[in-house]
Amino acid sequence: MATPLTTPRLLLRGWQSDDAPNALEIYRHPDVAQWLSPAMDPVHDLAGMRLLLQQWITEDSLSEPPAGRWAIRRHIDGRVIGGAFLLPLPPGRQDLQIGWQLHPDVWGRGYATETTHALAGSAFTQDVDEVFAVVRPGNIRAEATARRNGMGWVGITDKYFQMTLHVYRLRPADLDRTTQQNQLPGAPAHEPSWGKDQ
Repeated sequence: MATPLTTPRLLLRGWQSDDAPNALEIYRHPDVAQWLSPAMDPVHDLAGMRLLLQQWITEDSLSEPPAGRWAIRRHIDGRVIGGAFLLPLPPGRQDLQIGWQLHPDVWGRGYATETTHALAGSAFTQDVDEVFAVVRPGNIRAEATARRNGMGWVGITDKYFQMTLHVYRLRPADLDRTTQQNQLPGAPAHEPSWGKDQ
């Protein structure tokens, strides 16, 4: 189940049915939908989004920490601006995938970096020693965000989701290093300088 996590600017919490309007604006946006891994059937209306959220909520209730799905809610205005997840990768379900999707009108403000550090940091306290991001070829923004988060290039694979994907890996030492470099939570810092990301 998705344990709530708080960062300086965000609350990461489980999805709720009331999130459907904001979720629909995120997941039906073509600049988000075209890059989802795994691919997701298009959601065209609120009824379909509520149904999908209910599915996610049910799956979340059966997941073992640190796995889960989170809504990304901004403190300043209470708006749900995106979603994030830590989920086992098929086929063996041994590797843990980290992912994020943000509405394009909030891209470039460092929210994906802030979210990734919160989720990975939490996972690394729960006997997880690495998480992976799988990115569709051509998704330059997501690849740049993965590198900015300290993720190392692993290679190209077609073993996940029957798709060709670029794979990045994040380990605790990588997270510690980028926390220091980016002055993210946990760094001996002055003002956070959130990196530009998606």
